[in-house]
Amino acid sequence: MEGGETLVKQGRHFMLTAGERAEPPVPAWFDADDWRQSGAVAIETSGRGQVLIVGHNGETWVLRHYRRGGLVSRFIDDHYLWLGADRARAFREWRLLRTLRAAGLPVPSPVAAHLYRTGVIYTADIITAYLPDTRKLSWFIEQGRVPPDCWQLIGAMIRAVHDHGVDHPDLTAHNVLLDPTGKPFLVDFDNAQQKPPGEWRRLGMERFNRSLRKVALETGTQFDSAAWAAIAAGYGDRTLAALRAQ
Repeated sequence: MEGGETLVKQGRHFMLTAGERAEPPVPAWFDADDWRQSGAVAIETSGRGQVLIVGHNGETWVLRHYRRGGLVSRFIDDHYLWLGADRARAFREWRLLRTLRAAGLPVPSPVAAHLYRTGVIYTADIITAYLPDTRKLSWFIEQGRVPPDCWQLIGAMIRAVHDHGVDHPDLTAHNVLLDPTGKPFLVDFDNAQQKPPGEWRRLGMERFNRSLRKVALETGTQFDSAAWAAIAAGYGDRTLAALRAQ
């Protein structure tokens, strides 16, 4: 990877970016209200995490604020226990994305990561480059407009990520994006881990299968056995086709 990385500290702010980036990061990059007030927000999405798509010096960025999920989110919104900057979620995701991009995998390019420490807790944000003209696979399923040749490409993409030892903990139809040609991208690597080969691969594919069927059920559309067979073929494991019957 070119240029290594640069860590910038300003008071309680810790910011990580690529060494080759000429412009150093500043806390304002990670301030959603600052982007809103400047009128630079193109799109703002809701959900578990706050996500803004913003324009900066000719670039389009995706700013995501880390928020808790699951049962713990009822009590803790966006605070995490400080165990050192290198173990913080934003820094780990930024570095993983940088590694995967260097390997040529279809994931977002990481721009910068941010931690704000207060004693033994911190909050976190990450900025990635926007993937233009992409939509969630779940949207294509809902609209009944899934490109017919994309399923095998999706399977091959997931296999490539798995072959790099990456266990994506939220492998769902919402985190696979497609461009107009049907080329897939995988996003949201929060809490992803690199592991030796193991059962986690099959468990990830089972999770993805359940997600596809859930989206189809909730939207009254169809996800058929032929589509999953194509995913299994792209992944290179035809035994996965049996998951469709579960």
